[in-house]
Amino acid sequence: MPESHSKHSLSDLAARFELQLNGDGEKLIHGVSTLKEAGPSQITFLANRTYKNQLPTTRAGAVILRDEDAEACPVDCLVAADPYLAYARLANLFDHRPAATPGIHPTAVIADSCRIGKDVSIGANVVIGEHCQIGDASALGAGTVLEADCHLGEGCRLFANVSLGQGVRLGKRVMIHAGAVIGADGFGIAFARDHWEKVPQLGSVEIGDDCEIGANTCIDRGAVEDTVLGQDVRIDNLVQIAHNVRIGSHTAIAANCGIAGSTTIGEYCLLGGSTGVGGAHHLEIADRTTILAGSDVTRSITEPGTTWAGYISSMPAAKWQRILARMRNLDDMAKRIHTIETEMKKRTTNGK
Repeated sequence: MPESHSKHSLSDLAARFELQLNGDGEKLIHGVSTLKEAGPSQITFLANRTYKNQLPTTRAGAVILRDEDAEACPVDCLVAADPYLAYARLANLFDHRPAATPGIHPTAVIADSCRIGKDVSIGANVVIGEHCQIGDASALGAGTVLEADCHLGEGCRLFANVSLGQGVRLGKRVMIHAGAVIGADGFGIAFARDHWEKVPQLGSVEIGDDCEIGANTCIDRGAVEDTVLGQDVRIDNLVQIAHNVRIGSHTAIAANCGIAGSTTIGEYCLLGGSTGVGGAHHLEIADRTTILAGSDVTRSITEPGTTWAGYISSMPAAKWQRILARMRNLDDMAKRIHTIETEMKKRTTNGK
């Protein structure tokens, strides 16, 4: 990362973020970098034990780490109970990306019925439909489109080419990255003998405070009721969330996940990359569930706080159903085999 214009002494950083300082408090830090690449004026962190072998040779000006790693650190350090969280907070001081400048670009097209708050930034070629409301200090990047009746709370940030469908509502401080589409029609179709007919998607999308939506992610509007995300939900890039999905507060979903329509995901859940959730109608996932990357979830998870994983390539449905039935009996089969083996060993021993 390029060095920013900000300079902070280690003693200032320790005091601001309530960290223990080991070393020269007068040393100035100009930026952040990785443990391997950091230079003498940069700060880095050690959170993952996999990278501990890089600590003895680091050239960083300082390292954020746990107390048990401080003795092995060859440079100054800041001791934290959670080094990654401490780094996340500290790194904001060195974010050199410019903030949005309040003002409306002359190429923006804004309906007369819109209500625009104070200190709002509206970029080039933005289109804002009838009766939209934009909260104070919000920013809309170039090419962003808001259809009619969209509501944005204060401090929202929409990057370039974001699209909000009619009636989408965002809470405060929602961040949506480039190319995301919020409120497009859900995949509702009915088969009429020899052709498909579209089912009207009459709901919308509601997103709570402090959510972040990744680039090119799609969140479909509800068929009748709204698709709803709670507060502090974090969605990575290229995620598909279908109509009428409900996601609880503080849940995080990594890239390339697909969430089928009418799924309910609880609070504080973690979904690893390329997880697929769907199959059963109105599938539910309990609070604090963790699903490992690449897994397929095809039935509800009702026990909170559990971890799930599993993926098998597709095959004819009848064959898969037979295999699944047998897989569910594998644990009992293993116990029976163990009992048989134990008995066989006893008989062999007694026979001798």
